[in-house]
Amino acid sequence: MKFLFCLLVMVNVLFAAEDKLIIDANKFEAYDQKGIAIFTGDVKMTRIKDKLDANEVIVYLTPNPDGKAKQKEPLKYVATGDVSFEIYSNLKHYTGKGDKVIYLPKESKYEIIGNGYLKEINEDKTLSGDVIYINQVTGEATVKGSKDKPVRFILNIESKKQ
Repeated sequence: MKFLFCLLVMVNVLFAAEDKLIIDANKFEAYDQKGIAIFTGDVKMTRIKDKLDANEVIVYLTPNPDGKAKQKEPLKYVATGDVSFEIYSNLKHYTGKGDKVIYLPKESKYEIIGNGYLKEINEDKTLSGDVIYINQVTGEATVKGSKDKPVRFILNIESKKQ
């Protein structure tokens, strides 16, 4: 229960009123001393306009080995199982999906692992590959494929009729 209180305080302190992190799930488990919160079953995570849906999301927070109440800071989010998302970064708007998505909030970076698919909405570009990296600060994306499953880039080009 202490952990849940700390988690709520952390969320309110880290994000302004209009910048809240909201996580809905069927089940919640907290391991305060390890700094882990596990959300399972129809997980829906929202922050400002960014959205993520998954079967499970594990939030890694600053650990609390002594058990004393203190402000927690999210270090990493790991989403698995039927992951889909919508994110906005540096004037870009992305939708995507993958087997596993890792978000590092301090670096504002996403990593999509396994069956990665990313669509940049504004410019109508689509990427797919084994691993996709997104930097929210710069708006850059990097994709890695393999010999059996190369990177695929699709750009819809308007043709001028003469």
